[in-house]
Amino acid sequence: MKKSFEPGFIDPRELAFDIDGVFADTINTFIEIAQKEYGLSHVKREKITTFDLSKCLDLDKDLILEIICKALNDENTLRTKPFPDAAEILTEFSKKSPLIFVTARVWGESIKKWIHNQLPEVPRDRIKVYATGNPDKKLDVLRWEGIKYFVEDRLETCYLLHEAGIEPIVFDQPWNQEPHPFIRVGNWLELKKLINLNHVNPDNLSSDNLR
Repeated sequence: MKKSFEPGFIDPRELAFDIDGVFADTINTFIEIAQKEYGLSHVKREKITTFDLSKCLDLDKDLILEIICKALNDENTLRTKPFPDAAEILTEFSKKSPLIFVTARVWGESIKKWIHNQLPEVPRDRIKVYATGNPDKKLDVLRWEGIKYFVEDRLETCYLLHEAGIEPIVFDQPWNQEPHPFIRVGNWLELKKLINLNHVNPDNLSSDNLR
């Protein structure tokens, strides 16, 4: 049974975000590379129904890994598109609280540069990016930052966080359609409705709040 929440129930100081599949439409970059560089016209978003691509795509695992690595390299990271309304809402959010992103990417520099490019109006000291190299290690970062809510597209991570007392918010994707008890948002406009952006805490506008 899914929980029900009132609009604006999330304190922005207690919220953090995944990047790939939430802010960055990385799977679209993967699909473009598969289709244009490898001639795999059958690789489409709606066919990616599991987070483990080898379970839903009729492709060799090594080939999938090769395309993933290309999609995540510096050049392709910087050309990846954000999801609609994400940049505008995050810019507004940053005026209430520092932005905290936690990604399972191994290397964080290119995605950090991508974020700065997408959010040019947000001061750099208002943005923190953690690259854990492993989705299961996100929990340690979120605990360290005192986060209570995390926007995530990988259901396995959602269950892990939930068991540790952090409430996941599932960002709707074809690969997370299995039944689950968590709140789901279909886009950034729906996510915005859950966040209390009306109250500004002056103490939270200082970069000193960033560890």
